[in-house]
Amino acid sequence: GGTVIGSARCQDFRTREGRLKAARNLVKRGITNLCVIGGDGSLTGADTFRAEWSSLLAELVKVGGITAEEAKKSSYLNIVGMVGSIDNDFCGTDMTIGTDSALHRIMEIVDAITTTAQSHQRTFVLEVMGRHCGYLALITALACGADWVFIPESPPEDDWEDHLCRRLTE
Repeated sequence: GGTVIGSARCQDFRTREGRLKAARNLVKRGITNLCVIGGDGSLTGADTFRAEWSSLLAELVKVGGITAEEAKKSSYLNIVGMVGSIDNDFCGTDMTIGTDSALHRIMEIVDAITTTAQSHQRTFVLEVMGRHCGYLALITALACGADWVFIPESPPEDDWEDHLCRRLTE
């Protein structure tokens, strides 16, 4: 979503001036409800915007960006935050938005390369998304019957290379 439409990690919104512009745009359009779907950056930005809302409106009135009447009509801002991250690393959720579709795409790739690996009697190494969270790697390994999985939550032992090579020759 945000990556495609160009709103992902918007640099302008990281500054007060950018948030002032956003606040003015919302007030002028009569928008007082937002649904923010994103990861850490989006949800942190939404929380900052929420915390600054009153002061943003006051500043806009002071500089003539909006009228006092517009500020009064927009004195509240309702924000709903939904975790949209393939990492599935948000406490208190069963599965974040994006995790299932990412897992589905990974399994399509695994299915596509499995036949090639078998026909050529080769070992394939697959790296999956997930940044600092091994959920996708772990679930993919379970779903496809992988012989080995590396996840950040449980780093490999020092001699992992030797152990892996022994397993491959057995």
